Amino acid sequence: MNRKTLVLAAAMGLLAPVLAACGDSEGGSGDGDAIVVGTTDRFTASKEEGPAPVDPAYAYDVGTWNILRQTVQTLMVQPRGDGEPVPDAAESCGFTDAGNERYSCRLRDGLKFPGGDAITAADVKYSIDRARAIKADSGVSGLLSTIDTVETQGDREVIFHLTSADATFPYKLSTPVAGIVNPDKYAKDKLREGFEVDGSGPYTLETEVENNELVRATYVKNPDYKGALEVNNSKVEMVSFEDAEAMGEALEKAEIDVMTRSMSPEQIRELGNGTDGEIELVESPGLEIRYLAFNTEAESVKDKAVRQAMAQLVNRSELIGKVYGSQAEPLYSLVPAGITGHSNAFFNKYGDPNASKARDLLEKAGVSTPVKLTLHYTTDHYGPATKAEFEQLSKQLNDSGLFETDIEGAPWSTYRPAGQKGKYDVYGMGWFPDFPDADGFIAPFLAEDNFLNTPYANAEIRNDLIPESRRQADRLSASDSLTEIQDIVAADVPLLPLWQGKQYIAARDDITGTAYMLNSSSTLQLWELGRGVSG
Repeated sequence: MNRKTLVLAAAMGLLAPVLAACGDSEGGSGDGDAIVVGTTDRFTASKEEGPAPVDPAYAYDVGTWNILRQTVQTLMVQPRGDGEPVPDAAESCGFTDAGNERYSCRLRDGLKFPGGDAITAADVKYSIDRARAIKADSGVSGLLSTIDTVETQGDREVIFHLTSADATFPYKLSTPVAGIVNPDKYAKDKLREGFEVDGSGPYTLETEVENNELVRATYVKNPDYKGALEVNNSKVEMVSFEDAEAMGEALEKAEIDVMTRSMSPEQIRELGNGTDGEIELVESPGLEIRYLAFNTEAESVKDKAVRQAMAQLVNRSELIGKVYGSQAEPLYSLVPAGITGHSNAFFNKYGDPNASKARDLLEKAGVSTPVKLTLHYTTDHYGPATKAEFEQLSKQLNDSGLFETDIEGAPWSTYRPAGQKGKYDVYGMGWFPDFPDADGFIAPFLAEDNFLNTPYANAEIRNDLIPESRRQADRLSASDSLTEIQDIVAADVPLLPLWQGKQYIAARDDITGTAYMLNSSSTLQLWELGRGVSG
């Protein structure tokens, strides 16, 4: 029978893998053929869809971030098993004042870019200032919004002066937007187009591109890497597949060694219950969330009562049961369960699905029914079950008699820009957190220059509650502010949370390190993989 490895949750909701895949105790040899990893992520570079998908100053989705996390080094990094970030390019970092507004890092000695150029504090300053100045429309520079100025002292000291206290700043320095780039390769005032990456991370990158699309990425162990990570292999190849079915067939035929996102619910069930002992399914808790986003200035959903009625009608348990089964859990807040500060704000306000209550909301607001809407979804970014999910959502709304909805899908390359430009009234999105803290589920949606480019703006959230929550180094102490934010979102419904998913990978049984391949933020940690003894 297929072995199924469970990676269990630790206290405070962070992952702590406790069951290793077969052979993990031996560790990878770092030798032999490349380990081949499959994905359904698609990476395109074009004028219309974004010419610089892997520039740290632009990239802001889980797929491109996973490319950068292997190749571009950051001052801090999330450690194996999660927890507080630890120094990587830095040898030490910390706040140097009582108010958490001055943060200093000292670089490791001997850091180098590919080609041998020494990395200095000036390069760190250049990289951070560049991302802030370019201010790409992806919204990723928002992670650096609390920086006022960056100062250097000598070649190894970098000091960040913040506009306000930000206890989450060490986490932000572990994200790819804070990646250290070579000034000779990355212009100060424009993005670097294409798929070339030059960084001091654990791997260097070789790419195979066809028709402006990255079809194969080869990660070669960087002999000059100096940091906190132990690299257990010499080479990893990542191959993009058209769909989950093709990726699964490649795993069965041993054409790839590991299968990552996104597998279909059917594949996960079959792998978990199958009899092929040569393939192992690894399951772990996840912080991935799915939600509906609203263009709150669009005529169809501008009235808050329409959005509230949808919140009153959606049956999350039924939706998950019919589409995802045990692979997801209902979500009643932007902040998922397992994160300090989570509250069930939407359940507290709306309770169980109730068509009568939804009708009352619309009638009191004078909204004519049925409300006609198109629910938009992406066909190729969040997995093959997305269409079925939206069919169920549409059915639930229509069965109430209060809505008349249809659904419309589009590939991510056109879907994402259309959402940012406000072309969709209602559309589905997913979120893989920048870091495992409640701020990583709130600020990207609700702060100024948010990544959705949403017109919704709440002054109390932006000016008072987010800054107040960031002043608390003890995240439990931030719970009151975080709860108030979630209550406001539940009342205004600029976003409608749907579900929180588990994480899965599948691997041939001679691959080691699979229990650590994904952290709670869905970061691929390819350096953990190795080859061991089959069985």
